[in-house]
Amino acid sequence: MREIKQRLGVVPQETNLDEQLPVEENLTVYARFFNIQTNVATSRAKEQLEFIELTEKRNAKVSELSGGMRRRLLIARAMMNEPEMLILDEPTTGLDPQARHMVWDKLFELKKRGVTQIVTTHYMDEAHQLCDRIAIMDQGRIMEEGVPQDLIGKHVGKEVLEIRVSETMRANILALSSSMVKGYDSYRDLLVLYTDEAERLLDKIKQSNISTDYALVRRSELEDVFLKLTGRRLTE
Repeated sequence: MREIKQRLGVVPQETNLDEQLPVEENLTVYARFFNIQTNVATSRAKEQLEFIELTEKRNAKVSELSGGMRRRLLIARAMMNEPEMLILDEPTTGLDPQARHMVWDKLFELKKRGVTQIVTTHYMDEAHQLCDRIAIMDQGRIMEEGVPQDLIGKHVGKEVLEIRVSETMRANILALSSSMVKGYDSYRDLLVLYTDEAERLLDKIKQSNISTDYALVRRSELEDVFLKLTGRRLTE
């Protein structure tokens, strides 16, 4: 078990850094759990702080760091034992867009270095950005797995047409578009059509004099796959 732990790095969802220690000491103290010699730990801490762009904060207390800085420090801490695999639980939860992209950039760099990463996330754009392969889970069960872009092509096609219409008109639209869609989803007055030709489908609907309150054509995303497979209703 100890040998396995030596090869793993873990970035938890909740920040569990030592609030009383300076930034650099959070790294060097953590290194003791792996019996890393003091001079090696100090050298690695400096390298990691430079990597995550926190060198100027090396003597600051953790309590003085922003949320994004703390997430980056957690990644640096997880890398102190030079793991082969990094496990990250919701790595950017609660961060603003700038901080999220900074964390993504650092994870991309680690990926280029050959560090295998396992990421759990509710952000589908994050999964698409970071992962070569994904598994979509619902209620503890794997619904689908594969390459993100392949899953999009398989389940929803290239484009999505979102329309807000009355329930009475929904059946008419589905009948009209049956030959052009890979599937559909609906929630209240929103009808979501998965297709490879959304603009042509919208023109066809308009030419049929079907009244819509709202219509949007967009590129399909991994989130569409997730919602199609798991449903749009909230589950406890």
